[in-house]
Amino acid sequence: MRCSIVSASSEENQVSEDRRRIAYEAAVLHYVQGETMETVARRLGVSRSTVSRLISLARDEGLVRISLHPPTENSDSLAARLSDVFGVTAHVVPVSPTSTDVRRLDSVATVAGAIISDLVQPGHTIGVAWGTTISAVTDHLSPRPAPGSLVVQLNGAANSSTTGIPYAGQIIDSFGKAFGATVRHFPVPAFFDYAETREAMWRERSLAAVRELQRSTDIAVFGVGSFNSPLASHVYVGGYLSPKDIATLRAEGVVGDICTVLLRPDGSYDDIEMNRRATGPTPAELRKIPRRICVVAGSSKVLPLHGALMSGAVTDLIIDEGAAWKLLDLANGQRKSAERASRMGGRDA
Repeated sequence: MRCSIVSASSEENQVSEDRRRIAYEAAVLHYVQGETMETVARRLGVSRSTVSRLISLARDEGLVRISLHPPTENSDSLAARLSDVFGVTAHVVPVSPTSTDVRRLDSVATVAGAIISDLVQPGHTIGVAWGTTISAVTDHLSPRPAPGSLVVQLNGAANSSTTGIPYAGQIIDSFGKAFGATVRHFPVPAFFDYAETREAMWRERSLAAVRELQRSTDIAVFGVGSFNSPLASHVYVGGYLSPKDIATLRAEGVVGDICTVLLRPDGSYDDIEMNRRATGPTPAELRKIPRRICVVAGSSKVLPLHGALMSGAVTDLIIDEGAAWKLLDLANGQRKSAERASRMGGRDA
């Protein structure tokens, strides 16, 4: 991990210049000189908790930027194996097997926040799909100005009981704030009641303009929703789907979603009726975006993640170590099953 300290600007803002200078000094001592929080506190004559707040302020104000540079990996490494099997750029986050689900998510979100922040450039359009994982990522974005950039919401968030604006809006706005980007929300339901309604709404000029921005994104950021995650995916607990809907989807072999487009483990989605009412981009539409970053924490996400990878929706995968191993096990098991089926077919012929 590399930390760069950026000199404070002279522009007026809500935080006093004196406090920003102290925050800058604390960040230099901690990140550049390698001093502990306790040592920095003694040097500055403040409490340890004050040092923690100063360093957080330095990150929030853009005085500290963190970028991750993984070590060179040999061909046997876990990330390289994932890349070979699925044709993606993989980033595997080491997490203790005894970590809680919350801790695992935070570890993955920390790495994802740094990687995404490093990728965003001036003039980029960033498409963001709301969800539990991406909400966690927003806490770890490293603020950096990207003039002329734009953040667009990829999937609708409203349902029968809420507009979805407080939840999804906060996620989209956090991305906009991190990069000084213009923000465009997508004021539609996650799922329309009728496919015909979606077709009519897509012809509305205001929505057509947002959809055009979605299609022109340079980077898409999304997580994976799972029916079986201990940290429940928001789309399955937020009133978007009824118990009857979920029972029907399970019967159809659906295991989760990306951008609220429902998937099977083999990556198929076209014949799932509810997808005719979904408002997020399909895997086919995502494939037109140059960089598609999928962030995953937890082994319960492996089945829907496998579907997302098989659909071609992902170019960059950020995943915890435990889930990465399970994903490889699943891929190897399916490959062996396919080989057995092929041999049996040859005998029958």
